[in-house]
Amino acid sequence: MSKITPCLWFASEAEEAARFYVSLLPDSRIDQVQRSVVDTPSGPAGSILLVEFTLAGQSYLALNGGARQNFTHAVSFMINCADQAEVDRLWGALIEGGEPNQCGWLRDRYGLSWQIVPSILPKLFAGPDRAGAERAMRAMMQMVKLDGDALQRAYEGATE
Repeated sequence: MSKITPCLWFASEAEEAARFYVSLLPDSRIDQVQRSVVDTPSGPAGSILLVEFTLAGQSYLALNGGARQNFTHAVSFMINCADQAEVDRLWGALIEGGEPNQCGWLRDRYGLSWQIVPSILPKLFAGPDRAGAERAMRAMMQMVKLDGDALQRAYEGATE
């Protein structure tokens, strides 16, 4: 068990959101669903109150809190993707019902912010060619969904 577990507050869709998230990544599962033993602002006794889940090996808690509390980009979850196919798959799943944002960020249908990042990106920014890193960053700033191959080409100074 992790010492720190992020808790995500939902109005009433904690289980739905947790099931969606665990469907996206390996080493993910619903660990426990807890029902309220008394009436709470989130619902009557017997309604789902907490969902403990594991997402890519990290423990999370989803809480049905009753009143909607909006997530902001100030806290987001970054997924390092092995290749463009993974970027495309995760972007497509998470953006459905959500909204895109610049530089690989999106807000999903539940309002949670995600960064879908090709694993090459930090390597390009930290690469020995500082001018290449600058070109890659400028290219990224023009993108919504990130394109790892285009970022690599920008780093190398290749033109389309």
